[in-house]
Amino acid sequence: MSLSPIFDLADRVVTEQASLDPCLATARGISGFDDRLTDFSPTGHEQRADHVRTTLAELAKLTPTDDHDRLAKAFITERLETTLLSHDAGEWKRALRAIAAPATTLRSTFDLMSRAGDEAWSNIAARLRAVPTALDGLRATYDHGRATATVAARRQALAAAEQCATWATNRWFDSLADEAATHDDLPATLQQQIRDGAAVANAAFGEFAAYLRGDYAPDADPADGCGIDRYRLGVRSMLGADLEPQEMYEWAWTDFDYLRGEIAATCERIRPGAGFAEVIDLLDNDPARAEQSVGAYQTWLQALTDEALDRSKQHFEIPAAIDRCEALIPPAGSAAAAYYTGPSEDFSRPGRTWYPALDRAMFPRWGDVTTCYHESVPGHHLQIGYAKVQADSLSRIQRNSFIPGHGEGWALYAEQLCDEFGWFENPDYRLGFLSGQILRTVRVIIDIGMHLGMRIPEGTTLNDGTPFHGGEVWSPDLAFEFSVKETGNTEAFMRSEIDRYLGWPAQAISYKIGQREWVAAREDGRAREGGDFDLKVWHTKALRLGAIGLDQLRAELAPQRPEENDQSDQILRGVPSRA
Repeated sequence: MSLSPIFDLADRVVTEQASLDPCLATARGISGFDDRLTDFSPTGHEQRADHVRTTLAELAKLTPTDDHDRLAKAFITERLETTLLSHDAGEWKRALRAIAAPATTLRSTFDLMSRAGDEAWSNIAARLRAVPTALDGLRATYDHGRATATVAARRQALAAAEQCATWATNRWFDSLADEAATHDDLPATLQQQIRDGAAVANAAFGEFAAYLRGDYAPDADPADGCGIDRYRLGVRSMLGADLEPQEMYEWAWTDFDYLRGEIAATCERIRPGAGFAEVIDLLDNDPARAEQSVGAYQTWLQALTDEALDRSKQHFEIPAAIDRCEALIPPAGSAAAAYYTGPSEDFSRPGRTWYPALDRAMFPRWGDVTTCYHESVPGHHLQIGYAKVQADSLSRIQRNSFIPGHGEGWALYAEQLCDEFGWFENPDYRLGFLSGQILRTVRVIIDIGMHLGMRIPEGTTLNDGTPFHGGEVWSPDLAFEFSVKETGNTEAFMRSEIDRYLGWPAQAISYKIGQREWVAAREDGRAREGGDFDLKVWHTKALRLGAIGLDQLRAELAPQRPEENDQSDQILRGVPSRA
C-alpha cells in the first residue's frame, strides 16, 4: 500500500521510537527489540527528546493531502509538542511513583513478552541480564535530578522503594525461571541463563529499593502537591486540552452531589434503611456474593469478559481481530487498581485485563462487573483494539497511542453506556457502577484539591451527615478520609490511590473529565441529527478517529460547514483515501 508522506513519516517514527524505547515497543506489540531494555539514563532521555525535535521539524514541512493526513498531522504535532514541554520542564528527572514509572515499566515489560520458543526465552534471558544496567541508568537520572533540584516527592520515593523491595523480597523474577522450567524443550543452558538472570534482576531491584530509601528519599521534596505550573502541564499531557482546574473542581462537586443521591437510592434497593457503609459491609462479606479463591476469581472474570464481548455486538462493531480478551492476575507488588494492556500490532498477543488479587482470600463480585466493562468491552479493549485495525485510515502513531482523557474517558463513558443498556439490573452491580463513578468524581476533587491547595467548601458533609472540614485546605490525610467514606473502597486501596494521584498530576482527573467530554460530544450529535441520530453509527464514527486529544475530539465531532461535509464524512466513515 502506498503511504502519503505524513503516513510514511508516522510509520518510520514508530519504528524509530521502538529502537529508542524497547519497553514501549513491547507494550505496543512491535517485534524486533525484545532482547533490550529502555535506556532510562540522562543520555537515553536526551536521545528520545532529540528524536521528537527532529520529527516535529520534518513534520512541519509536510502538507496534508486529505483529511486522514490532516487528522494525523494535528494529532502527532500536539502529542510531540506536549512531550517536549514535559521534557523541557524536567519531568523525566523526577518520574518516580508506584505506577507507570520507569522501574515499574522495567518489571511489567516481562509480563508482555512472548514465551513461545527458544528465541522468545533467549530474549527474556537477555533482558534479565540487562536489568542492573537499566536500573543504574535510572539511578543516574534521579541523581541528575537531585543535583539540579528537580526531585520527586518523598512520598513517591518511599512508595516506589516499597514496591521494588516487594519484588526483590518475593523474588518475582524467579517466577520466570520457574515458568521456563515447565518447557521441557528448552535447552538446559538457556534455562540456566534465565535462572542466573533472575537472580541478578532480583538483587538489582533490592539494591535499587535501598537506594531510593537511603539516598534519594532524604533529598526528595517533602511537599506532596505539584503546584499550578506543573499541574497545567499535567492537564495538557493527560487530556490533550488546556482546561481550567478551578472550573473542573467546581463541576466535580455538582456531579458528586448527583451521584451521592443515586447511591442512596440504590442502597435502599439492596437493604432498605441501611446506609452506604452498612451496604458495602454486606456486599464485601457475604460469601454468596463472592468468589472464594484467586483461581475462581480469574475464571469468573474471564466468563464475564466473554459475555461482555457477546453482548456488545448488538451495540458496537466488534472486528474479528479483537473478538478476544484475556482476564489475568498480575504479580504481588503491582498497583492496586485494575489495568489493561493492548494487543500487539499483528494481534498475535491479545488484549489483556489485569485484576490485582491484593492478598485477598475472598473476592466480592459487586464492584468488579463495572470494572470488567471499563477494562474490556465496551471500554479499553474495544477502543484501543478498534484503533489498531484502522490501518487504512489511521497512521501507525495514531494506532499505537493513548491519551488518558480520551481513553480513560471513553472507558468510563462505556460504563455509563452499560447502565443505559440495563446491564446493571442487579442492584449490587449498579452500586458497583455508581461507586466507580463517584470514585472518579472524588478523584477530580481531591487531585486538584491536593495539588493546588484548594479549600473544601463550607458545609461539606460525609454521606452519613457528619460535617467534613469545611473551609480547610485539602491534605493527603483529608483526601484519604473523604475518599474511603464516599467511594466504598478499602483503606488499603485508597492509600495506594492517594499515592498514585500525588505522583501523577492530573492523570486522576482524566477519567471523569474525559467522560464529561464524550457525553457532551454525543449530545451535540444527538441535538444536531435529531430523530436521525443512530448511537451505534455515532460510536463507529467516533472510534474510527483513534486516539485523539479532547480538544481535537470535540472539533472533529462538532457540526461542520457544508463545504467540509464530504471530507469529514470520508474520514468518519473510515473510507480509505489511498490504496
